[in-house]
Amino acid sequence: MSNVLLLVHRLPYPPNKGDKVRSYHLLKHLVAQHRVFLGTFVDDPDDERHVDTVREMCVDVHVEKLVPRMARLRSLTGLLQQQALSVRYYQSAGMQGWVKKTWAEQKIDVAVVFSSVMAQFLDDAGYTEGASPMVVDFVDVDSFKWTQYADQHAWPLSWLYRREGQRLLGYERAVAARSQRSFFVTENEASLFRRCAPECAPSVQALSNGVDSDYFSPDPSRPSPFAQDGARPEDIPLVFTGAMDYWPNIDAVTWFVRDILPALRADWPGLRFFIVGRSPTPAVQALASPSVVVTGTVLDVRPYLQHAVVVVAPLRVARGLQNKILEAMSMARPVVASRSCVDAIDARVGDELISATTSADFVGAIDDLLRMPARAAAVGHAARQRVVAGYSWRAHMQGFDRYLNALPIVSANP
Repeated sequence: MSNVLLLVHRLPYPPNKGDKVRSYHLLKHLVAQHRVFLGTFVDDPDDERHVDTVREMCVDVHVEKLVPRMARLRSLTGLLQQQALSVRYYQSAGMQGWVKKTWAEQKIDVAVVFSSVMAQFLDDAGYTEGASPMVVDFVDVDSFKWTQYADQHAWPLSWLYRREGQRLLGYERAVAARSQRSFFVTENEASLFRRCAPECAPSVQALSNGVDSDYFSPDPSRPSPFAQDGARPEDIPLVFTGAMDYWPNIDAVTWFVRDILPALRADWPGLRFFIVGRSPTPAVQALASPSVVVTGTVLDVRPYLQHAVVVVAPLRVARGLQNKILEAMSMARPVVASRSCVDAIDARVGDELISATTSADFVGAIDDLLRMPARAAAVGHAARQRVVAGYSWRAHMQGFDRYLNALPIVSANP
């Protein structure tokens, strides 16, 4: 059993959005074998009530409250100092002090960093390459995400996002260069980073996400949630799930409502599109109409997935493996997703998961599933079988564990 310093950019509980699902399962796996000292941020007031749940799992937990508006203002100072704004966003004297104190007083064997921005807190804590090992779960190549944002926006945001992509890539390369291992959620992401940072290529590895297929499983007794939203018997529910204050999700549903749904409703007037997820922005709320329902936060996403006729993931800017797709597949639903999302999943395209690129592709794929309900059911059944066979969290975390246990553990403070 080792002492592990785990630094996570967002409280890893509850596991109700993509990064928190992965960080929660990482934490859960680590505490089963090691003594974990966790440093993290809370950026959602609703998450504060879950801090005690995390405290019960760890030897020590330090939580810093992060106010997004103030953090955005603080991040702008990075423009003056030629820094990545993402790094400045998470700058915290309180977190820095706790990490330094923990490093000095505890025999930390391994530092595990979840999201590259958290590596900054090791800089002033006495960490040196060759002392206690550091491994980093980058999840995605975030710098490339910002470059993609630049391509989707006009100046001056395009300039700001492109600058962020360049600065953040330099920071990511520096972090990876002093890490014993750098993990990414898919082989595509790992390959992208190897191309961007060839000097780090030997230590870069893919570590896939998983899904709790017991939790995300169909239940015949589970009632439909759509009646409470005024659904009629002839209505046909399409569903998208995700945090609705996240720009790629906002872009996805906006594109679907604007360019895809009208063409589908021409032949299927009973279609209703349900946007299911927390914190919908004003832009998302403005999409609401008799044919579009914006639910906001729901207590349980599973009823929406189970009773959807089709689940869609029309993400035009997507990094890595989308948990929302794995969860829908685990619920035995036919999923139509953007090709970039499909490419990240080991599934038979057309049989277990449907790929689409253009708005016409989405219209055609969804229309086919609506016209052939037996095929839709077969795709959903095959999708669940794929998830059960190849996407368990235990299997993927063992991949992390195999490497962690092989590290030369040398306590920093003997």
